[in-house]
Amino acid sequence: MKKLFIISNESVFNYEGNFFCDNLDMKSTPEGLSKNFEVKLISRKSNKIRSHKINIKNINIFSNIFSFLYEIIQSTKEKESKYLIISISPYTFFASIFLNILKKKPIVYLRSDGYSEYKSIMGFIGPVIYHLMFTVVAKISFLISCRNYILKGKKGEIISPSQLSNDWKNNINLKGKNIDKIKLLYVGRIKVEKGIYSLLEILKRNTEISLSIVGAEKMSKHKINQNNIKIYEIENNEKNLIKLYDDHNIFVLPSFTEGHPMALLEALSRLRPVIIFKDIEHVIGNKKGIFVANRNSESFFKKIDYIKKNYEKIQDEMKKNKLPTKDIFLKEFKDLILKSF
Repeated sequence: MKKLFIISNESVFNYEGNFFCDNLDMKSTPEGLSKNFEVKLISRKSNKIRSHKINIKNINIFSNIFSFLYEIIQSTKEKESKYLIISISPYTFFASIFLNILKKKPIVYLRSDGYSEYKSIMGFIGPVIYHLMFTVVAKISFLISCRNYILKGKKGEIISPSQLSNDWKNNINLKGKNIDKIKLLYVGRIKVEKGIYSLLEILKRNTEISLSIVGAEKMSKHKINQNNIKIYEIENNEKNLIKLYDDHNIFVLPSFTEGHPMALLEALSRLRPVIIFKDIEHVIGNKKGIFVANRNSESFFKKIDYIKKNYEKIQDEMKKNKLPTKDIFLKEFKDLILKSF
């Protein structure tokens, strides 16, 4: 079996020899690829408890960039091995440079638009920093992305990420006509770049509408004091997560930047209409049931009112969506990695 090193900037927590992360993709992708490759994950060390257990055998985590890079350099002694770098960050940027120096061409998987992400975190200087890293990495790597626009004209392959199993399509609970009580759902991390705080400001103007946030880290310090807001920890049980979608009638994705959001596919699979803001309208494609609002209360509440009045019709249209599955995604990924050997 061929060896695949997966290099990530994701924070991973070690508890008694078991490893945990908060990003579900960082759990499921290594696990899925481990069926076809001997996978070893190299990532950053977290001192905070994380939610999803990563079920692969070989995981090394490091508390600083020097030990992180040393491990990568040592790994190049392995023959017949490939390197999959997930996203571009300072850690993974230097990893790609060292691999290039050591005659190893990494595969770099880009899941979101780094330009927008760095801007939301660092302001005007963010895109400049990301551009420098992206330009170098694009020249020395084999690029894979979930969207063409993320490649910025560079040569690369496109895949369709998904976490959907067959269970997401079964026994869908339709809300029917009675949606007088609007219950919004957001599944994702509580971070500035995810736009959640701007959504909370909007919802202060209508306390009759409730919002459930599913994505708080364990031992989180986030304090949100709004009576119409409920916060839940990251949910790693699929049945419980499906029930959360079914218990709400509209899904909201307030992010400033997204590539191919998994939660969006989950909401669509459960026939829950989705509201996004203009920043990420590129995620719509040919999918039914996604509505774009301006990032202000007037536009947002108008979209809710429209969905409320046309709920059954919207759900009928959503049944036409053809959504990617986890199995198809992993097969595409496996084939592209084998192609690079």
